Amino acid sequence: MESNKRRTIEKVPDKICQYGSDCYRKNPAHFKEFSHPHLESILVEAPAKDKYRIPDELFMSREVVGEQLKILAQIYPDLLNNNRPPTKHSKNDTKLDSQPSSTSGSSPKVASSQPGSVSTANSDAKSISSSSSKKSPPKGNAVADLFAERRAKMAKIREEQKKTEPQPSTSSSQAQKKPDPPKETGISLKKVIPRNIHDYYPVVAPKGQMAKKLADAAPYNYFLTTITDAKVTHSEPLSVTFQELLDGSLGELECSVQMNFMVDIGWLLGHYFFAGYEDRPLLILYGDETPELKMVSSKKPNVTAVKVNISTPFGVHHTKMGLYGYTDGSMRVVVSTANLYEDDWHNRTQGLWVSPRLPAVPEDADTGFGESKTGFRESLITYLNSYKIGHLQQWVTRVQKSDFSQVNVFLVASVPGGHLNTPKGPLWGHPRLGYLLGKHSAPVDDTCPLVAQSSSIGSLGPTPQSWVLSEIMASFRRDSAPIGLRRVPAFKMIFPSFSNVRNSHDHLLGGGCLPYMKATNDKQQWLKDYLHQWKSDSRNRTKAVPHIKTYCRWSHRGLYWFLLTSANLSKAAWGVYNKSAKFEAPLRINSYEAGVLFLPKFVIEENFFPMESKPDQQHPTFPMPYDVPIIPYAPEDTPFFMDYLRG
Repeated sequence: MESNKRRTIEKVPDKICQYGSDCYRKNPAHFKEFSHPHLESILVEAPAKDKYRIPDELFMSREVVGEQLKILAQIYPDLLNNNRPPTKHSKNDTKLDSQPSSTSGSSPKVASSQPGSVSTANSDAKSISSSSSKKSPPKGNAVADLFAERRAKMAKIREEQKKTEPQPSTSSSQAQKKPDPPKETGISLKKVIPRNIHDYYPVVAPKGQMAKKLADAAPYNYFLTTITDAKVTHSEPLSVTFQELLDGSLGELECSVQMNFMVDIGWLLGHYFFAGYEDRPLLILYGDETPELKMVSSKKPNVTAVKVNISTPFGVHHTKMGLYGYTDGSMRVVVSTANLYEDDWHNRTQGLWVSPRLPAVPEDADTGFGESKTGFRESLITYLNSYKIGHLQQWVTRVQKSDFSQVNVFLVASVPGGHLNTPKGPLWGHPRLGYLLGKHSAPVDDTCPLVAQSSSIGSLGPTPQSWVLSEIMASFRRDSAPIGLRRVPAFKMIFPSFSNVRNSHDHLLGGGCLPYMKATNDKQQWLKDYLHQWKSDSRNRTKAVPHIKTYCRWSHRGLYWFLLTSANLSKAAWGVYNKSAKFEAPLRINSYEAGVLFLPKFVIEENFFPMESKPDQQHPTFPMPYDVPIIPYAPEDTPFFMDYLRG
């Protein structure tokens, strides 16, 4: 009875977070999926809201616990009413990785995934060692447990899709069919997961076809990720899964690097396992610290995980790039907008540029051999060297010895620090983009707007002229026309409205990838006049919330240029000039970012990319991620704020 009351009145989940009091999560969706007895007990015993007695023995800092308690109090206000005894889990169970003892009845609904969360059902309990119900799980089993939970989650999703079939029984005869739990403390993927990728990932593309798909995508090599709930995207020629980046048709993987902000190591290693590369050297540079990433290097010798530290608290390692080395000496570069965890590859619109295969240069070639017309190789080496991380040196050497001559895009990146111009022009941020446009872009009519589209918006200043129409537009408006008096182009911003997110595949939870706060918006009310809806009927992604970031300019003649990047519209990502400097104003950038710039001159040897299909068209239409023309906000529209998920 107590268990039923708890579910119906307070809806506190029965599944306990496997990290117990070590949990650092602050995502509301995570607390809707997992119980945290140590936090729930504090709320129950609190004399009033915001008056919490936090035990000194908690591992996490009081600040983090305080923020978690505020989230829990919003989600489960009944916990503060003292209308029931404390949760059935004792304080001594705060590190349990077990499930409720009851195995009968229907399982609670699996919530829509959110960053950092792992959805499971009650019946998933059998995939984890029964001994964990009595003591804390060994630290070495953390990644293995993630695989076990993923297997159970995917099984549950398949069950829910079979609406006409009854819920599967949890009888002992069926429990015997489940895989044995891992017995050792190390991470031995072969003993944890069976070779059935469908148990782990909702969209699985046929093997051996990625090389052809990439060849057919030329000359742009630009894809969007598949959308789980839009089945039409599963077979689109310009839609890909992460698994396809490891497809054997692209080459036999020898080693790789994954640079990203957020990394779910269980999700990532699962992909490598199913591709047959679980023991190949893998270097991970990440920005967001998790317990799994901290321990994986000691438990999986072939994996080296390095946190990229940034001196300023306002910057993050936001780059999303992969380097893939093959056994024949060749390599490949992938620049993406997606984090390496399930949600970003589920129902969100993401973009990827996949380089052609880059063969090794002849041993007797000079140092300049194999550079692209865009200077991509030199730019990539400069970017990798900026990390000052010894693990990357072998990759710098490999890049230098690879033939990039077939690459037709420019690398546009950002690196934290204060930067001045160099003899080769500015290297980073918005001045880098402006320099490339001024040197190579065809003349652009001033009536053509700059269209920015991102998944977050920074603090842009009290007026449009504070930064957007001054610094940003000074760079983004440039072209190769002679310098003269010209008017400032119009600025347009695509950012999902509240109605966009409400009508998405994941409803309001789909806005979990849009960290724009109402407090920030209140300081820049002028932005409303520039905002446009997210609409992508042509790519079957109107209901897939965009985490992709793009910037471009077009007219009725065609697309002048297009930038796919990890950089949101923010000063931290693009940089801001220090106008108080006595001499040359240095550019201050806080974050690592990376993107690729498509210029028609280098891709199709024309002044414009075609945006519409026409008879006898020589070049393929550029695959825009959203519909053109774009639609302004209606007077009643408002941007989606992260606050909607907290209140």
